[in-house]
Amino acid sequence: MKVKASILIVDDEPANRLILEDLLEKHYSVHAIDNGRQTLDYLTTVGQVELILLDVMMPDMDGFEVCRWIKDDPELQDIPVLFLTGLQSEADEERGLALGAVDFIHKPFSPSVVLARVRNHLELSRTRKQLSDRNFTLAGLVNERTQALIREKNQVILSQEATLSSLSNLVEIRDNETSNHIHRTQNYVRVLAERLSLHPRFAKELSEDVIALLFKSAPLHDVGKVAIPDVILHKPGKLTNEEWMIMKRHTEYGRDALNQAESDSDKVVDFLSYAKEIAYGHHEKWDGSGYPQGLSGEAIPLSARIMAVADVYDALISKRVYKPAFPHDKAISMIIEGRATHFDPEMIDVLCDVSDEFLAIATSYSDTKNKH
Repeated sequence: MKVKASILIVDDEPANRLILEDLLEKHYSVHAIDNGRQTLDYLTTVGQVELILLDVMMPDMDGFEVCRWIKDDPELQDIPVLFLTGLQSEADEERGLALGAVDFIHKPFSPSVVLARVRNHLELSRTRKQLSDRNFTLAGLVNERTQALIREKNQVILSQEATLSSLSNLVEIRDNETSNHIHRTQNYVRVLAERLSLHPRFAKELSEDVIALLFKSAPLHDVGKVAIPDVILHKPGKLTNEEWMIMKRHTEYGRDALNQAESDSDKVVDFLSYAKEIAYGHHEKWDGSGYPQGLSGEAIPLSARIMAVADVYDALISKRVYKPAFPHDKAISMIIEGRATHFDPEMIDVLCDVSDEFLAIATSYSDTKNKH
């Protein structure tokens, strides 16, 4: 049986408490209190709640003071507080939001508005907690697996490959649409980097050792998706603006987890440095319109620019719930259209020279075949 979310109503007017209780108790577990000091006692003795509806104007201890106390307590500060008020001043709303409240509900109450805002803020609160928990777990998992494998002094190469394999498999399990996406993209990265190493602009950065590290690091480009809730990661339709903001944070989650693993390592692990660049920067665009930092041009790490080409090409040729698979020639044409806007222009010129190799990789690691 699904447990109802717990909501605390704080209002000194009996009529207001009764209206809100009658409206909400059909959907939630509701408790009502008539003053601020009882609120503090309830939260510290009875237990936490998932959302608080808090009247602003109350005798002795007003809602602003109660909210300040809640937000100063590490155990309670994440509880969403929605102020109940008859005040119409923008200054009052600014004060409440500055104290940490998430919204205002104005009196007299509109039942539909109350229900909608309570529902929305409960969902937002749960999503934030889920993201926080997933990110913490992801950071621990990456660090634990990396540390366990690289401590073997005489098996550094084997350890790196095992770490990459296990984390790549973890990403594939979470994002079941990718199938051979990881194998294809790392081979696209290798082919493109090898040809770029012959170009005078890129030659200094792309030694054989660096190309090998890019090949090893590429499978971790979307490791941050492990922290994205399933309801968003596997949504069959278009994401809402709010869901898209959450989805975009996979770049940060991947960077943070790999950065923690790198910091905690008792060895220098070169592939983690490149993996971190790729995970954080592969959605940046040459013209600065990408994310998460809005970097442009050569401010975007070379590893991330190479990964961007590989990732977009594979996304275009792959079937997704929201799009069909495009033919190879169409995908290359669409990428060329992004020359000097989405992608490094000279990199796209080189891509045209190796496009047949991209097609061969896509065919070899087709989603209809078993993974190698």
